[in-house]
Amino acid sequence: MRSRVFPRPASRQGLQAQKAVHFIAAAKAPACGRKQKLAEIQQALFSDPVDIETLRRAATTNGGLLTDELRRKVWPKLLNINVYSLPRKPGQDVRENHKDYNQVVLDVRRCMKRFPKGMPASERAMLQERLIDIILEVLKRNPQLHYYQGYHDVAVSLLLVVGERMAIAMLDTLSIYHLRDFMDPTMDSTKHILNYLMPILGKADAELHEFMIRAEVGTIFALSWLITWYSHVLSDFKHTLRLYDFFLASHPLMPIYLAATIVLHREKEVKQTECDMAMVHHLLSRIPQDLPYELLIGRSQDLFNQCPPSLLAKQAALQSHKSLSISTFQAFQLSTLHQRPDSVLQRLSRAQGSTTSRQATRHPGPGAAAPDEDRLQLLANGNRLVKMAVWGLSATLGAAVFAVAQTAMEWGPEMLLQLF
Repeated sequence: MRSRVFPRPASRQGLQAQKAVHFIAAAKAPACGRKQKLAEIQQALFSDPVDIETLRRAATTNGGLLTDELRRKVWPKLLNINVYSLPRKPGQDVRENHKDYNQVVLDVRRCMKRFPKGMPASERAMLQERLIDIILEVLKRNPQLHYYQGYHDVAVSLLLVVGERMAIAMLDTLSIYHLRDFMDPTMDSTKHILNYLMPILGKADAELHEFMIRAEVGTIFALSWLITWYSHVLSDFKHTLRLYDFFLASHPLMPIYLAATIVLHREKEVKQTECDMAMVHHLLSRIPQDLPYELLIGRSQDLFNQCPPSLLAKQAALQSHKSLSISTFQAFQLSTLHQRPDSVLQRLSRAQGSTTSRQATRHPGPGAAAPDEDRLQLLANGNRLVKMAVWGLSATLGAAVFAVAQTAMEWGPEMLLQLF
């Protein structure tokens, strides 16, 4: 009779080795998913036309767009912005006789907490001046739009990631489409968007909805969430960026669906609170800083699919007002589907610039424009950076090399955006 062979008990070292293998495998899984996502985003950006659906999916799924470098490439595509045809930097005249100048300055001066901790005061002051100009420039371009307090929170979030000229282009597009309902002369359109919150809750959780109706809490607790895309109420900038990825790739009403999802996530807290307007408002207006954002983003998308705006709009409370953001969204989405990759746009931009230059040389005319001083200055700055990097790398391998290289890396992306 053949004897059975039992495996020998694993030694302590063997168990530790097995745990190490499982740990490494678990760590590799997200890394592999990240690499795959990076590859998909790059492939989508190089496609002709650009694969917008893949970029939208990347922005809304786990981890969002992963890095600020990718955001500088993908965010413009989500808004149909040509990175080689950006607005010029605003001149001093943008501040002259502007009806909103004083209010914008007050709001920008008060938003110091929105800048990274440890940023030198001089650098922050410079960015605040740029922020004022960005806001006033967009308002000047669109006289039908009205400034609201909280608009600067959206503007500074863009400025910190994409730089001044791209921030102008992005804020301009967002103001015309996604944020349009908040920029009317009255609050009527903003209230209309807030009015979607209770019907969404009613579809998702009738008991919670009934509790909030009895408490007469209303929807004002979510106002700052909505009009700033949550950037005013979140202390960690990485969470703000993750939500911006999500909103830029989604329907304009997605922020209100996220608001409903956050309330649903806090259902137990809400129901355990005294059914009183002041008490419930106090609880909900203070958004927790440790929310599971990836989970909430996924649930918001599910809620949007289950209760689309078209279904909710049939309710009497939402029929009396028409949202400009909603009515223009489909046409806006379609306009993003036929974009050329940046490599093609760059080639076309150079060809157009060459043709314009030849025509100006042949027919200068008495009113011919002078060379673009900003562009020449930026090119000169770029040459100085290159010289500094070459000098540093050819010198000793000491601290100077790393200081120069770090400077070049920090200023490089912003400079590239400003060259065109």
